[in-house]
Amino acid sequence: MPETVENGARGTTPGSPPVQRLKANSVGLIGVVFMAVATAAPITAMTGNLPIAVGFGNGTGAPAGYLFATLVLTVFSVGYVAMAKRITAAGAFYGYISHGLGRIAGMASGMLAVLAYVVFEASIVGVFSYFAKTTVDDQLGWDLPWIVYAAAMLAVTAILSYFDINLTAKALGVMLIAEIAVLFAVATAVLIHGGGPDGIPVEPINPKNAFTGTSAGLGLFFAFWSWVGFESTAMYGEESRDPKRVIPKATLISVVGVGLFYIYVSWMTIAGNGLAGSVKVSSGTSPLDLFFNPAETFIGAWAVDAFQWLLITGSFACGMAFHQCASRYLYAIGREGFLHPGLGRTHKKHGSPYIASYVQSVIAVAIVAAFWLTGQDPYIHLYTLLAILGTMAILIVQTLCSFAVIGYFRHHHPEDRHWFRTLVAPLLGGIGMIVVVVLLVLNMDTAAGTAADSLFFKSIPWIVGLVFFGGLGLGLYLKARRPQRYEVIGRIVLEDAAERETEPATATV
Repeated sequence: MPETVENGARGTTPGSPPVQRLKANSVGLIGVVFMAVATAAPITAMTGNLPIAVGFGNGTGAPAGYLFATLVLTVFSVGYVAMAKRITAAGAFYGYISHGLGRIAGMASGMLAVLAYVVFEASIVGVFSYFAKTTVDDQLGWDLPWIVYAAAMLAVTAILSYFDINLTAKALGVMLIAEIAVLFAVATAVLIHGGGPDGIPVEPINPKNAFTGTSAGLGLFFAFWSWVGFESTAMYGEESRDPKRVIPKATLISVVGVGLFYIYVSWMTIAGNGLAGSVKVSSGTSPLDLFFNPAETFIGAWAVDAFQWLLITGSFACGMAFHQCASRYLYAIGREGFLHPGLGRTHKKHGSPYIASYVQSVIAVAIVAAFWLTGQDPYIHLYTLLAILGTMAILIVQTLCSFAVIGYFRHHHPEDRHWFRTLVAPLLGGIGMIVVVVLLVLNMDTAAGTAADSLFFKSIPWIVGLVFFGGLGLGLYLKARRPQRYEVIGRIVLEDAAERETEPATATV
């Protein structure tokens, strides 16, 4: 049975309806890490972003770009985990910003976060369909429309999300280990064989080379883009065991672990192709050969075939993880009575936000169908355009979250205030996020490629602005006309901070 909490959910106003909580103790530290890293999608991030960075961005200095991004995001995470130790809520950014910068900013940020995660699933359906269509056609000779693969992914994701999140975490764990294994195997094979034409050059990891090349801004943006989703750790606090310990650890493990992995894989990939060869391949007509060439050279042709299939499973895992994120944001806002209260219901047996999950599936189906019916390409349009839209939205929210950390600890918990953790780190993280937003704005046209001429691309800033200012307007309206509802904004959080030893025993990942 789902937990129904009347007084255990902090911040509810007198007389507000009971809150159905997500199933506690459903997932452990490793499971949360799997969920977060799956949203970052290492194999999709590497194959989709590294060739662009090398071919058109900071060139062979791309690994140094990942090093820079790792440092900035680690600093950002210091403040983020400080909040996670104090506030446990399925809405994550929504709850954090509401507590740190006020309810109005919280509502606007919550709406932006919902927008980001809702479109991210549809975006990943696009790249999954592209990989599936090309791989199945190349290896099996089955030329099926991309919408067939899209429909299959949406259906399987909807079914898995209906059950306990532990099932999803296990499925993601298998797929994630497989994609990390193939990337690690190719990179290590290059290292063992002493690299390609130039051996193992050190130039790619020289920090100053992160800011060189054709367009350092583009390269750095794609480096940061590769992490989108790591912050989802906080969304699983209510379902994790001992969230005040698990979520901070999972966040730092995800950021630092993914960063070191990206640096290693990108460095060895460039080494395997050679410095000049890497730029030539990445800017050519077959950019995926940046990975396929060293895989075939240092392991064998079979590794290329395996790599192609793992692109499919890796993108599926990413899309399923984003579906979970979107469902939890819809659930968090729904249980506070916004949008529709039915979104805040949890399944009697599985404790999953199944209504919110259904709604997210319907939205994803509608978006994918709209792109298909208008003859759009699954990679060029569906994946790229929605990824840019979602990334712009989530980067703005991350920026606000950094400053929310400063605001929260300035007014609450003086015993936890620290000159670095709750002031300098979030301030530097916020400034770093502002820089990334600027990089996105300056490089949007290049990132969109041929899709930059579309009406949807030109509408992206307007969509983000409309949602954000619409959230501000809703917050101001509630403050003036519905004060009781206004008091609830971002205030339903988990009260218990200790490990849940009294919960029924359930399997954890």
